[in-house]
Amino acid sequence: MLILSRKKGQSIVIGDNIEIFVVGTEGDQVKIGIAAPDQIKVYRKEVYESIKESNRQALASPGQLQTMKELAGQALDLLKKEE
Repeated sequence: MLILSRKKGQSIVIGDNIEIFVVGTEGDQVKIGIAAPDQIKVYRKEVYESIKESNRQALASPGQLQTMKELAGQALDLLKKEE
């Protein structure tokens, strides 16, 4: 882990296209700004963890996986009949 000290108005650069700015401080909070290309998604960690958990739950259901396998098999059968 890299630990840096920055003052208000200063920034750090990650790679060629991400810049993190120290916008200000209030008490024990630091306000930061992030400049990154649109294709790079930036989330607060708690939001990112929530998204990962939702995705994991959506994929974790064995019943849903079996249903998807059955539907895929039916689709293949239909395609074979059309040939």
